[in-house]
Amino acid sequence: MTFEPPAFALPPAAPAAEARPHAFELFGRRVEDPFAWLKDANWRAVLKDPSALAPDIRTYLEAENAYAEAALSGAAALRKSLVAEMRGRIREDDASVPEPDGPFAYYSRHREGGQHPLICRRPRTVHRIAEQPEDGETGEQILLDGDKEGEGLAFFEIAGAAHSDDHRLLAWGVDTKGSELHTIRVRDLETGEDRPERVESTAGDAVWNAAGTAFFYVALDENHRPARVMRHRLGTDQAEDSIVYEEADPGFFVHIGRTQSGSYLTVTASDHETAEVHLLDRADDEGALRCVAPREERLIYSVEHWGSYLVILTNADGAVDFKIVTCPLDATARENWRDAVPYRPGTMIRHLHVLGNHLVRLELENALPRIVVRDMKGDEHTVSFAEEAYSLGLLPGYEFETARIRFTYSSMTTPAETYDYDCVTRARILRKRQTVPSGHEPADYVTRRLFATAPDGESVPISLLHRRGLALDGSAPLLLYGYGSYGTLMPAGFRTNLLSLVDRGFVYAIAHVRGGTEKGWNWYLDGKRHKKPNTFTDFVACGRALIEANYTTQGRIVAHGGSAGGMLMGAVANLAPELFAGIVADVPFVDVLNTMLDADLPLTPPEWPEWGNPAESKAAFETILSYSPYDNVAAKAYPAILALGGLTDPRVTYWEPAKWVARLRATMTGGGPILCKINMEAGHGGAAGRFDRLEEVGLIYAFALMAAARAAKPA
Repeated sequence: MTFEPPAFALPPAAPAAEARPHAFELFGRRVEDPFAWLKDANWRAVLKDPSALAPDIRTYLEAENAYAEAALSGAAALRKSLVAEMRGRIREDDASVPEPDGPFAYYSRHREGGQHPLICRRPRTVHRIAEQPEDGETGEQILLDGDKEGEGLAFFEIAGAAHSDDHRLLAWGVDTKGSELHTIRVRDLETGEDRPERVESTAGDAVWNAAGTAFFYVALDENHRPARVMRHRLGTDQAEDSIVYEEADPGFFVHIGRTQSGSYLTVTASDHETAEVHLLDRADDEGALRCVAPREERLIYSVEHWGSYLVILTNADGAVDFKIVTCPLDATARENWRDAVPYRPGTMIRHLHVLGNHLVRLELENALPRIVVRDMKGDEHTVSFAEEAYSLGLLPGYEFETARIRFTYSSMTTPAETYDYDCVTRARILRKRQTVPSGHEPADYVTRRLFATAPDGESVPISLLHRRGLALDGSAPLLLYGYGSYGTLMPAGFRTNLLSLVDRGFVYAIAHVRGGTEKGWNWYLDGKRHKKPNTFTDFVACGRALIEANYTTQGRIVAHGGSAGGMLMGAVANLAPELFAGIVADVPFVDVLNTMLDADLPLTPPEWPEWGNPAESKAAFETILSYSPYDNVAAKAYPAILALGGLTDPRVTYWEPAKWVARLRATMTGGGPILCKINMEAGHGGAAGRFDRLEEVGLIYAFALMAAARAAKPA
């Protein structure tokens, strides 16, 4: 596809935030923060009601939005074309494969032109039960119509939908501000009407008791933290809800779930390196919670129920990449844990799935995933795959007494495929293949796995995609994506949106930097706290390796990352700005020091194990100060930067990108442009509607194309 991207249309003057003197001293160091005023002192109220934002802050954010739109105004036709292309690759009436549960099979689907999902079910006996349903299939019951529920709302997102064991009721959570303050409602599935009760300020998910007379949920505290597990009895007011579990440590978040067997509610209190699990019998929900094993620093474990035993995935006893142990249900203390799948260095167990007669695990070795099935006798076999690099996901389902598992498979060139697999017969049945309505020929593309050498000698994996026949002479622009935090693995999976860049001559690459788990848990440990700078130098090494391999050249790379990956973007902008034509920082965590010093913010105490606590540790303070993007902006030339945020984002607050952009403009000596766009009606995930989200992707891709084209022209 040959084309000439438009140029930036910069207004005569960019917004200039007022620098208001503000500083603090800690560990003998003075830290200046002249744009601290952009943080609304009333931020809690803003999360609930965006109109509460202080007028001077709103005026500045709106000026930034107007400037960004003006700068990108020449790309209006390009953005429209990008969105049309991306939408053309979506099957608009797409549906998930129905998942059986008792007399029904549950699934979600979209109607053509619809923004939000429809939650549906149909009788299990309907033909083609495991295949994709057709619109209006006989027996279909629409349980929840997202388009109808979200009509007229600027933001609408369904957080979860859980049906009761008797299939009569549906508890569903909804966010209408983007602030992740979810309301849980209960729908009578016989009448299709919601019951009158509303449960407010929750994490959004619900677990029913066995009788379907009550559900459990996680309540958020005044600082927006999931801190208490509550029981809501149907027909009562929320004020009457009883506390099932309350976490005293603000550094631990609380989550709920249910074992695959369906017998137990699980209550997990955890931070990024320690976990504690409690169980409650769903058939006797007035009973007492049972702690499986008291928390121990840096002990991580999760629990499944299997007959008279528990099956536990854990890093106990130095099992850095995790192992699987069992223990009697009535004797769960650590001394009773016995190895079922011992620890094997270099092989990370990412997920455990327990069925009536099988243990199934998802493993990662040499940066590639695989599924391993074990039967009651201890015999194992592996579900294998042929491609050089791919993504694999294991879907849990509802049922326990079954030999069927469901998994998804894709690669950067292969659209997603959903399979059912029989653990006994080993038959693999394709249930759904992702369709690309506008057409896609995998043979037209090439995917590869490369490795970069980091400054300390580590080998950093890179997954990349480009059109077949692309001249590898260094002339191509390249989008380099990175994250590298919390042990999150960046899968080398199929993403139709990327084709709009790749078809325009871009190489797309993922830098699997330290802080993720692509090479096991140690890969994560080597990218956190005092080792966090490894994440940044890994990313720069990946950029340079791609240049050396002639995939691109210096100054032709557009870097992209979001959230903690946005922090990576800010860090590499300071570290090696000359590498990049542009940087896209999506909801970027760039004001790291100030955020980690503010214990009232929603995520701060649980984040200390990840970054360190700069309020108590001089070493942590010095490390964070050394790389915090906002605090290290310098008088130098920066590449073009697009910073995106959400006004009601409780994870990375809107003022982080706003402060960073203000400081960049006030300090830099050349380069740019520096653009900031804050979604005034959304939070961390951006727009909730599937087509509205394409508008945001179109904005990012247009910026990338414009920045790369600008860098390619002679000065």
